[in-house]
Amino acid sequence: MTCIPNASAAVGVTWTKSSHSGNQSNCVEVAHGVANLMPVRDSKRPTGPAIVFPAGAWTAFVADLKADA
Repeated sequence: MTCIPNASAAVGVTWTKSSHSGNQSNCVEVAHGVANLMPVRDSKRPTGPAIVFPAGAWTAFVADLKADA
């Protein structure tokens, strides 16, 4: 896991948030478009830091969340 100090500096990515978030601004966003990595940021702070997970670790994390839902 690494950190990008300014998430808006990530070039060539598309940030998305869960459809479960509605119009609220207190959400987690993930970026698609980075090979084998999954950047994650706070939607309230688009120029704040992003944590970057290996794609496999992120997939496993989301699968565990869905299994516990």
